[in-house]
Amino acid sequence: MCKKLLLNEVDTFIDQNKENVLRDLKALVDVNSVEGTPAPGAPFGEGPKKALDTALAIADGMGLETCCCEGYMGYAQITGESEKQIATIAHVDVVPEGNGWDGCAPFDMVRREGWVLGRGTADDKGPAILTLYAAKFFKERGEKLPYTLRILLGANEETGMGDLDYYLEHYPQPAFCFTPDAEFPVCYGEKGQFGGELSTGVISGNLVEFSGGVARNVVPDRAYAVVKADAGALADTENVKVTDEGNGLCRISAFGKGGHAAMPAGTVNAIALVIDYLLDNGLVSESEKRALTTLQQLHASTDGSSIGIDAKDDVFDPLTCVAGVISLKDGRLHQSIDIRYPTSTDDATLNEKLCALAQQAGGSFTIASVAKPFYIDPETPVIRTLIDTYNEVTGKNAKPFTMGGGTYARHFANAVSFGMEEPGEPTPEWVGTMHGPNEGVSEELLFRSLKIYILAIDRLMKLDF
Repeated sequence: MCKKLLLNEVDTFIDQNKENVLRDLKALVDVNSVEGTPAPGAPFGEGPKKALDTALAIADGMGLETCCCEGYMGYAQITGESEKQIATIAHVDVVPEGNGWDGCAPFDMVRREGWVLGRGTADDKGPAILTLYAAKFFKERGEKLPYTLRILLGANEETGMGDLDYYLEHYPQPAFCFTPDAEFPVCYGEKGQFGGELSTGVISGNLVEFSGGVARNVVPDRAYAVVKADAGALADTENVKVTDEGNGLCRISAFGKGGHAAMPAGTVNAIALVIDYLLDNGLVSESEKRALTTLQQLHASTDGSSIGIDAKDDVFDPLTCVAGVISLKDGRLHQSIDIRYPTSTDDATLNEKLCALAQQAGGSFTIASVAKPFYIDPETPVIRTLIDTYNEVTGKNAKPFTMGGGTYARHFANAVSFGMEEPGEPTPEWVGTMHGPNEGVSEELLFRSLKIYILAIDRLMKLDF
């Protein structure tokens, strides 16, 4: 088929399916798929399993072959002439809803002025639905594809990727895979990831409670501490509110600006606001001061420079460091740490620095996860195919890039991330980012992305693998 006829066919398909895409996206977004308690057949909880079942039911309705991989993952596919697979992978689990939603309820998708709002519309239920519709396009064409097209659907991307670990242990690797779980145009490399928890020494004095954050990979927009103090002697600030709790206690509540831990620029960490307020107003004992001063040093930068771990190289943007979840348990403060690092440092160096930092507070640091940086040559045929497709559809001259976010791509032998975010595009103030309140995406971007994915898959099918 000539290029012009294919483009016309794709445009017609998208026009005919716009309302169907939005209907199916709502069905998926409306499922609360935050990780829950494991259950038989639902290793990541009932929510992710229900979302997986919903997505597979949508695929069944398209006439695609479907399979639920023991509740860990699922896939829809079109069997091709070869058993080799061209695959896509998106996830249907989401981060917790968090606070600050005012454009809609997190799990009740709404359409507003050409935008859709709801948890997962951008990350990653919107892209998941698009990949299913890309497969539907080829299913309806009826032509035998050179390779098998497999649409993978994960259920544990946000909290460990145990879904993919299971899948790759029991199912074959695709010849090539892209995940629509980042930004356009094409990401050919991801920073290393290093996560853990800093626990202070035992503290005593005035702190009764300290809580903030919803996930380690999210910059927290809310945090609070309950402290023994006279609320009447304390003043509110722009981002901090003081309330009398009675019995000589007051609550220090902070309101920041949330976002993804891999992209902390422009965010305001609410935990840091509480720490600063407690220290600035002398509301803590000496042991508490020692612990909080250490944590204040950690929060003082998002590039790690305040604790001596800043790093950069010629492949990636500089290191990022976010302390996302805090709690007070058993007399100790426990602070999660999420670091995305370039090739110029390593996990051993980071661990050494963080252990030393924890010792300042009389405590310890424990590693929770490590993933080394990865990247592939941006001049490979698959990346050239994807970038050329993107540029032809958009009229741009974009170049492949690397990032700090972590996607499924790093787990495959031959994979990249490919959209669908477009951070440079104008966004109404009432639309939030992924992992934040009022998460949303424009309908225009959804349908433009669908066109890009269909054309990219068509071209990938013509490559030698």
